[in-house]
Amino acid sequence: MIDSPVVKIFKQLIDFDKNLSQPLYIQVSQQIINAIQRGYLTKGTILPGSRVLAKLLKIHRNTAVAIYEELASQGWVEIIPNKGTFVLEPEQKKIKIKATSQKIHQAYTYAKTTGFPFQKSFHLASTNQLTNVKYTVNDGKPDLRLHPVHEFTRWYSAAMKRKTLIKKWDRPIESSSSLFQTQLCNYLNATRGFHITPNNLINTRSTEMSLYIVSQLLIKQNDLVLVGHLSNYAANMIFQQAGANIKTIPVDENGLDIDFIKKHFVKQSIRCVYICAHRDYPTMVTLSAERRLKLLLLAKEYGFAIIEDDYDYDFQFKGSAMLPMASAGANGMVIYLGKLGQSLFPSFQTGFVIAPENLISEANNYLQLLDKQGDLIQEQMLSELIHEGEIYRLMKKNIVIYKQRRDCLCKLLTQYFDDIAEWKIPSGGLAIWLEFQPKISLVKLAKEAEKNDLFLPQTVLYQDKKTCAIRFGFGQLNIEEMKSVIKKLKNAYNNLLKLS
Repeated sequence: MIDSPVVKIFKQLIDFDKNLSQPLYIQVSQQIINAIQRGYLTKGTILPGSRVLAKLLKIHRNTAVAIYEELASQGWVEIIPNKGTFVLEPEQKKIKIKATSQKIHQAYTYAKTTGFPFQKSFHLASTNQLTNVKYTVNDGKPDLRLHPVHEFTRWYSAAMKRKTLIKKWDRPIESSSSLFQTQLCNYLNATRGFHITPNNLINTRSTEMSLYIVSQLLIKQNDLVLVGHLSNYAANMIFQQAGANIKTIPVDENGLDIDFIKKHFVKQSIRCVYICAHRDYPTMVTLSAERRLKLLLLAKEYGFAIIEDDYDYDFQFKGSAMLPMASAGANGMVIYLGKLGQSLFPSFQTGFVIAPENLISEANNYLQLLDKQGDLIQEQMLSELIHEGEIYRLMKKNIVIYKQRRDCLCKLLTQYFDDIAEWKIPSGGLAIWLEFQPKISLVKLAKEAEKNDLFLPQTVLYQDKKTCAIRFGFGQLNIEEMKSVIKKLKNAYNNLLKLS
């Protein structure tokens, strides 16, 4: 028997995978929609009956019925009892829904290259590397498994039900500060020694977004930006994209060498100095109190801004966290970047900028361009968690766990790397600066580690004439995982020596 034209089209176009999580009837209905959109099935075409469709696709008849009901519910077909299923011409016929099938009838093709020139950015090239190995060492990120999933579900649900939240969606941007900004100010004043109002603060999606906005305000082409030796690669990418001329400053056991700045640079030549509030990235060295004071005085004398990045405030294991330089007033020379909610999933954390009112006012203008809508649900929930003390409770609870992991890592390093590497036990943060003596090729070590099911991304490897070190993040590894990782790293090291 010769197939009808519609049956031939179905044989050519329809393809599905029963192993996908997406229901089979959705897969098939989307592909029929694409056939209608592309004109293969025109208005008035009668489609095969459900029994014929079931036999054609080798599916249950109930599934075939569900396919046609789905199409009818979206207005693509009309089902007329005792007559058949007919193709309609929907009003929104330009809306595209991508098909699952990847045969010769692939739903759409699109140009791979533009027909016009555009400006490429070397500085923003992705640092991500792909791997299929089981274990990965990062630069000191938290363990998302510690996120309080069940409690969080309750908090989020409660926040969404607030009547005040619904009103906020319908109102234009108000000049008065939000409840969240007020709560955040109260929290920062209590925990970090600030004396700020909401006029000194904006909240952003991330620290990177905060730094991007600040860079747009501060930096012009070829402006001089000073950073620590090695420094934070992500921050450097943002500065370079803004047109900065970056110069590195030596870092020793007391942090950034402030005397070096005074010796090698003149007044009004520096636009800003980027520092880490508690622990230098990547070396984990703390800027001493004496040098903090020197830097503040030099900033006033030379007329440069200080960008103080407090990327790991939530993870202080020993003693109290050092108060930010920005909390001392500092003659308006300091811009403070921070993050709230590092014990939560990243999408529910928030970055923030603290600075004098005139800069915050301009920063708000940039923020309106980048993220006008914001996330009112997130802000509602975080303001309640701050008010109820849950943010502080989660932070203290997780600090206990991370301290245990830090101590475990140090014991394992003593056991396996005592004569091979040097390190200091950090007072906080989720990484250890691991320096190899004698020096080895870290790139080759990473290759051997990957053979052993351990991934060391390039972003944690630091090697030059003076340096041979790994910024070893331990926060995401539990005790058993850490034991496996250190053993694999030692095996990789031994294999590297054999090859040398």
